[in-house]
Amino acid sequence: MASVVSVFHSFSQTPHEIINLFRPNYIGTILNAILFISLSFRIMKILSTLFQRNMPRWIIFFIDMGICLFSLALAYLVRYNFSLPAVVIGSFPMVFGLVLGIRAVSFYISKTYQGIVKHTGSKDSQRIFIVITAGSLLYVLINVITAYFINGTFPIPFSIIIIDYMASAFLMISLRVMFKSLYFELVSPYKEKSSVIIFGAGESGIITKRTLDRDAGTKYKVLAFIDDNKKKQGKMLEGSSIYGIEKLNELLQNNDVAHLIISVQNLLPARKQQIVDICLNYNTKVLNVPPVTNWINGELSFKQIKKVQIEELLGRDPIVLDNDDIMQQFSNKVILVTGAAGSIGSEIVRQIARFNPKKIILVDQAESPLYDMELELYDKYKQQPYEVVMGDIRNKERMENVFRTFKPQIVFHAAAYKHVPMMENNPSESILTNVLGTKILADLSVTYNVEKFVMVSTDKAVNPTNVMGASKRIAEIYTQSLGRTTSPKFITTRFGNVLGSNGSVIPRFRQQIEAGGPVTITHPEITRYFMTIPEACQLVLEAGAMGKGSEIFIFDMGQSVKIIDLAEKMIKLSGLVLDKDISIVYTGLRPGEKLYEELLADHENTLPTHHKQIMIAQVKEYDFESVVKIVNELIHLFDEQDNKLIVKKMKQLVPEFISNNSVYEELDL
Repeated sequence: MASVVSVFHSFSQTPHEIINLFRPNYIGTILNAILFISLSFRIMKILSTLFQRNMPRWIIFFIDMGICLFSLALAYLVRYNFSLPAVVIGSFPMVFGLVLGIRAVSFYISKTYQGIVKHTGSKDSQRIFIVITAGSLLYVLINVITAYFINGTFPIPFSIIIIDYMASAFLMISLRVMFKSLYFELVSPYKEKSSVIIFGAGESGIITKRTLDRDAGTKYKVLAFIDDNKKKQGKMLEGSSIYGIEKLNELLQNNDVAHLIISVQNLLPARKQQIVDICLNYNTKVLNVPPVTNWINGELSFKQIKKVQIEELLGRDPIVLDNDDIMQQFSNKVILVTGAAGSIGSEIVRQIARFNPKKIILVDQAESPLYDMELELYDKYKQQPYEVVMGDIRNKERMENVFRTFKPQIVFHAAAYKHVPMMENNPSESILTNVLGTKILADLSVTYNVEKFVMVSTDKAVNPTNVMGASKRIAEIYTQSLGRTTSPKFITTRFGNVLGSNGSVIPRFRQQIEAGGPVTITHPEITRYFMTIPEACQLVLEAGAMGKGSEIFIFDMGQSVKIIDLAEKMIKLSGLVLDKDISIVYTGLRPGEKLYEELLADHENTLPTHHKQIMIAQVKEYDFESVVKIVNELIHLFDEQDNKLIVKKMKQLVPEFISNNSVYEELDL
């Protein structure tokens, strides 16, 4: 302390002496500071080999105390313009002892010195800020008590407290950050890090970069930001330049970029598709920042940033629903959903839960999936009344008990057998579930005065070439013709493949890729329409709300996708090279399968609705009495277990049913 006083005593001379004395000392101080900084960096470089170990806590404590001593001394020099009065110097022992004592106690209590400096984060900075603030407020309190209750003077000038507070907080935090940056540079030099580009220079992009620096700073460096906002282009963000999308090709071509991370939360699928296509040409993996709602405790982790999935690239622009109309139709209603544990049925349940129904009745015969759905409802929809029913829609007595007990006002019928090859080999089961099950539910809906019956159909019902598609077309014909003779409104929704549904092509390809291949495709020219499950179910709800009865609604499925293109893109997204890491094998069309799916039969046209993605198919009308007669005859054929006889009867009701690649082709001759 005596040495500190002696240093400051030199500033208590006359102004002329101060200037003459200070100039050489000031220059010397600058030179010493430069020498000290240079020496510090040399020492840190020497100590870089020790960076794998954590710095001892007592060293951090004494460095912090040294910072506080320096900050207080600096505060006095700045406050008195480097000219300290003798009376001020005389108070140093008491002031320095008081300030440093409080700092030492506060550091010890708060354990600020226990943080690992090389991994300093926002929490550490926040703790230091709070501790320094609390200590400075304590100085203020001591000033007030001393001035008003003891001797009428302030032991520590308020200007000193403020300057000391700002200097201490700034130096303690910034030196830790500098040490952390130096550590990452010495341990993993910048040139050895893999380059990353972030798409999106907004708040999410900044958070992504900081997450990358915090969680994976030793592995990656942010090369650049890409953003569509022209006002941001050409500027810098946290040390990285911001470019437009037109520069992406050049950046990828001139640099070895490991990842492109899409940080924009609601990027349109078409834009995401464009970015992925560019990146795949340069073997750059594309990652996606998850929605904010999925962040853990509101903080993004690098491990949460996952690879872009093929489903994200096949979606379309967001669907705009008439939520008011849907709410009016479904609010405070008892709604029954069949196939509620399946891909479509379960999503319909989730979508309906948003519209405040009185109760949702979930019906399915698949025990384990239905149990999983019950657990999901318990976890996520605690306020939504629901009832889980194990039951087979082919069992009339069981279904009648469900209708009698719960009296549903709206029915969404999603239960069905849907796998083409399976049903081609088991026509009787297809009839029993897809036709008889639908007939039972439709008839009970009439008996128990259901308001609306919405059936989920398929594009395979159009010009069917297989038993499954024909069975769904028969179900369409029955409900449509029944709706013309009864009060319940029977509505059919018809769409193509949904992404990620049980047994669909994408999960199959994913399993094959994870297993090392080969990826199997039936035919090089085969195409399919695709829609995401949420998209499909949103449109089902919209169609159900707008339906007046006996309509068949078809959805805008966008452009059909070649399955070979889909498989190749999935392979590239997995970071594999086609015909090097994994191969594609053609297995031939399966029984009943056709190359191209259709949404309308040859003789059908469409009428528009108020929703641009939903149209009404103008289909052939059937006499209900004739339909009932043939359907009953078809169902009764189940007992004979004669597949050809069953399929022949199906073709009688659906003359456009022409079998393809099937043993039943002989029936068409």
